Amino acid sequence: MRSIRVETSGATILLTEAPEPKIRDRQTGEIAKDAVSGEALMTIGVVYIEDGESSLNKVTVPEGGISEGLALGAPVSLPGLVARPWESVFNGQQRHGIAYRAAAVTPGAFPVAVGAAV
Repeated sequence: MRSIRVETSGATILLTEAPEPKIRDRQTGEIAKDAVSGEALMTIGVVYIEDGESSLNKVTVPEGGISEGLALGAPVSLPGLVARPWESVFNGQQRHGIAYRAAAVTPGAFPVAVGAAV
């Protein structure tokens, strides 16, 4: 399926879950790897806030893209964020959703409020 670039310049993104290895196979504990580079993949939890609405999302990031200095509850930046629709059948049940992936996760900044003194 096609990846869709996610524009984040107007959003506030807060880290809600620390990076942890993405598990490819829960039975064996195998860690997921990037298909091209072979680098281990990590997942983070974020809350994405834009236009007065928020959503909790998991984002996959290559291990080398995890920056130092990340703190839970702090704003982060997700350069190269893309969304990819997916669907699968498991035990006869059709499932679908959206997977998010970013090139990195770095410390961000809270946006300046509209009308705030600078």
